[in-house]
Order: sequence, then C-alpha cells, then structure tokens
Amino acid sequence: MAHPPAPELAPRKTPSSELPTAPMNIILGVTASIAAYKAADIASKLTKQDRSVHVVMTAGATHFITPLTLQTLSRHPVTTNIFDEKVSWHPGHIELADNADLILIAPATADIIAKLAHGFADDALTSIVLASEAPLLLAPAMNGKMWLHPATAANVAILKQRGADFIGPEKGMLACGYEGIGRLWPVDEIVAKALEYKKR
Repeated sequence: MAHPPAPELAPRKTPSSELPTAPMNIILGVTASIAAYKAADIASKLTKQDRSVHVVMTAGATHFITPLTLQTLSRHPVTTNIFDEKVSWHPGHIELADNADLILIAPATADIIAKLAHGFADDALTSIVLASEAPLLLAPAMNGKMWLHPATAANVAILKQRGADFIGPEKGMLACGYEGIGRLWPVDEIVAKALEYKKR
C-alpha cells in the first residue's frame, strides 16, 4: 500500500538574533607624516578584529606609504582623490561618509587638524569628515614645536568642543631629530581606543 507523500516542511526562518550583523565601518584617514607607515599596522589589526576598514589618504600621505599596501591590508579600495568615484550617481566619498561608524585619522598632522577646525573640504578626507555624523578620533603626529604652537592648541580646542576625541601624542625621539612631544601614540593603544566605539 502506497504511503501518502510526506508534507513539505516550510523553510526555517532564522531568528533576527541569529542573523549576521554587518561589521562596523571605520574610515582610516592617513595624512602626510613620517608616521604614516604605522597606518598599515592599524589597518591590519582593525581588520583582524572584524572591522570594515576603508582607508582615505591625503595626497601627501602617498609619498610615505603606497595605497596598494593599505588596500591589501584593509581588503578595500583606498581613496586618494575626491574624484575617485565609482560608476554611480551617488558620490563615493559621500557614501563613505554616510556609512561610517567611526572616522579615525592616524597619523593626524597639524595641517589636517587646522583644516578640520576651520571647516575646509578641499580633498577626500576633509570632505568625508565634514559630511559625516560619525565620531571623530584623531591620533596626532608632528614636530613638538608644531604641536605646542598656539595655533595648533587652538585648533585642537575647537575640535574637542565639537566632540572630537584625541589620543596622544606622546613624548620621545622625533623623526626631525628633536626629543619631545609629538610622536604617534602606540599603535596597539590606538587600535584599542578605536575598538571602544560602537556601531551607529
């Protein structure tokens, strides 16, 4: 005697708690400092912590480290120019700004700090910062006299008043040959600080 066919089981619905969550998006801004090579380690360590790292370099930064190095370590294309746009109606730098959960600039030069304090948007990195509502974390690196200059101090104060966070700099031997404050904060501590931020 033939048995009736077994009823088809409806596909199991995955509870929302079991759905994979999108990784946290971090914009890693890299500026023209001798410490720019340390951005490679930062990108690598954040990527290994399941963060989606999108590197944005100033033109000067490309003289210290190649975009290809950072692209390989972050596993994402690197933006070096505001005109590096995808084939889309939506500007690429605005898409990065909209999707960012954190903007980390490491190293941050006196120049980028001044531009951000006064609202400049003349390249991809400054435009993304200005267009984003994501938290901003800066890790300064520069000559000690530049860091202690009243103009830099005033620019840092402006950014702090707007809610930006700073980590460093620290004291030590600087690339310019002087010893004093201005060294990039240790990479592991920058990464640890970045990991404290939550997805928006």
